[in-house]
Amino acid sequence: MTKPRTLRAKTPADLLALVPCVLGFHPEDSVVLLSTGRAGRQVHARVDLPEDDQTLQELASSLLVAVRRAQVRQVALVVYSDDQCLALVSVGHLRSALEEAGVEVVVCLRADGERWYSLDGCDDTCCPVEGTPYDVAAHEFTAQSVLDGQVTYRSRQELADSLVGTDPDATEAVGEAADEAMRRFQNAARHPLGMDSPDGARQHLVTEGLWVRSRVRRYVSTGEPLDPEEAGRMLVALVNIEVRDVAWAEISRTDARVHVELWRDLVRRTPLDLAAAPAALLGFAAWLAGDGALSWCAVERCQEAEPDYSLAALLTQALTSALDPATWERIPTDELTLFTG
Repeated sequence: MTKPRTLRAKTPADLLALVPCVLGFHPEDSVVLLSTGRAGRQVHARVDLPEDDQTLQELASSLLVAVRRAQVRQVALVVYSDDQCLALVSVGHLRSALEEAGVEVVVCLRADGERWYSLDGCDDTCCPVEGTPYDVAAHEFTAQSVLDGQVTYRSRQELADSLVGTDPDATEAVGEAADEAMRRFQNAARHPLGMDSPDGARQHLVTEGLWVRSRVRRYVSTGEPLDPEEAGRMLVALVNIEVRDVAWAEISRTDARVHVELWRDLVRRTPLDLAAAPAALLGFAAWLAGDGALSWCAVERCQEAEPDYSLAALLTQALTSALDPATWERIPTDELTLFTG
């Protein structure tokens, strides 16, 4: 497991280079909040830049919930926008709300990709300020992230797009394997005389649940990817919530990043109609690994496939309230209903 590294931002240029390292992508038209100092837990949040008062008030409320939950005392605000007036209004409202809650805003910046502008000491008027050039690509933080093997996407949309496969042949092969796995399940659920058999279906699910657990553990141990037949079998098995929970119970904080790679690979090869379960598992693993941006994108992919998927709703609640992954208690395997029911 990669040892977490600490990057200390001492200047505005450092802070701007730190943001994509933390988020995993370069934000656009966004408000970014980063916790600073050593006290409390870390909170890093990115939201779309609000364009009306109601959205701005909702943004302030959600950020306050996050910083209060984590007991954060100091934050930095960075607005990514070409619109100086909109940035000033947004920062002014957010700064007031945070300071009223006892949270110190140590620095406020606006960045447009080429220059950064200090918003400290400004009110919500459109006063012109002279910007300072910056180059994130040439910064030591960026170089270090490359050495560490971290992929930083050019935008949040590019991060989201990375969950959509670009190899139609691979997706087709997995889809065909899933069709075959579904036929096997339907055959297992029938009596020799052709009558539906609940006992047969249940036994098949238990068998599949045991295989899912074994195959997930093998990936965590060896990194051996799922071949198309295994991927199709996995997808069909995960349609059942009890089997899905078997895979969910395998994810822990110590190996969450390995599970991210497992489920990311499967999501990229999965036809959309079967993507809900693996995308939700990817989102959970990413959240547990501290990668909120990837978790959000996985939730959106899940909801694209199945809007009311319950695990996606649970993750949405955890992400919007900045729930600390350290509070998660792993599901005891002896409580899995597939094996105890």
